[in-house]
Amino acid sequence: MEVIKHLFEFILHIDKHLVEIVSNYNTWTYLILFAIVFCETGLVVTPLLPGDSLLFAAGSIAALHDSALNPFYLAFVFFAAAFLGDNTNYFIGRFIGPKVYTSNYRFLNKKHIEKTQAFYTKHGGKTVILARFMPIVRTFAPFVAGVGCMPYARFIGFSMFASLLWITSFLSAGYYFGQMEIIQKNFSLVSLGIIVVSLIPIIVGLLKSRFQKTAE
Repeated sequence: MEVIKHLFEFILHIDKHLVEIVSNYNTWTYLILFAIVFCETGLVVTPLLPGDSLLFAAGSIAALHDSALNPFYLAFVFFAAAFLGDNTNYFIGRFIGPKVYTSNYRFLNKKHIEKTQAFYTKHGGKTVILARFMPIVRTFAPFVAGVGCMPYARFIGFSMFASLLWITSFLSAGYYFGQMEIIQKNFSLVSLGIIVVSLIPIIVGLLKSRFQKTAE
């Protein structure tokens, strides 16, 4: 619980923490950012790591004239991390296979897997693209695809497009809007807003499912 508390604090004040990281590690920051996005995308045990807000904050810092971060380098690093993370997660799912639904794996949250499976059933291949903009779901989507929902040749195309769209959207938004005074003064609210907006599809889906069960 303490870890989640610190993680939430990190996400809410991610702009300040990222400035400290850049100040302390300079160009090594690229490696740190790569690791965060790779783990958030590629490992089912780290679905709570920052994603959307991290990209936005990185874009806003890259817009500073004296910043050690280059927006084009950031785009490449984030794309590589997201794409490689997707593929790693896919092949972990392929290795474990359908037994994930029947065996007990301590590091897996079956509820998240089942919800992602239901999302695949409803949206098909578009799930890889839609999930990229949804926290937690984007961590489990490539894993579930690897378990058996999607052939790799089809998955890799969706993964490349989704990663590119996700990164350019949030990185560009951070670069162009992150330096506005009103956003700088209320960055915690912006981070929280990004999280809330990205969770809306999940919340709507849960409410629909609950209402359907109630109606039955």
